Amino acid sequence: MPNTVPATPTACFTKEQRLLTPAAFRDVFDAPERKLHQSHLMAFVRANTHNRPRVGMAITKRKVPTAVARNLIKRQIREHFRIKAFKIENKDIVFIVKKSIKDIDNKELKNQINNIFKKLEKK
Repeated sequence: MPNTVPATPTACFTKEQRLLTPAAFRDVFDAPERKLHQSHLMAFVRANTHNRPRVGMAITKRKVPTAVARNLIKRQIREHFRIKAFKIENKDIVFIVKKSIKDIDNKELKNQINNIFKKLEKK
């Protein structure tokens, strides 16, 4: 049986793909190259010197009061990032919630996250 190479690289989410320190978040917030907007979400994007894209999330209690909802947003962002990371250049991406997500459903949330990642893939 011949060795076959998968069509897409293995999609995993490792610690090296996360923004972990306050300094890393501050660098992205202070001088973003791009800001990608959706109605409820926003992403700050900045090039990094690492060999891979990294993602961080700053989701506050004020905008998303319940831990269940905050964790849902984080899971959705991580999942989209995990699948699309190999298509994204070496960028640091920080997601924030612009306004309360009480009035949108899960499908719309996924759509907004997906739209941000599509914009990242283009450039």
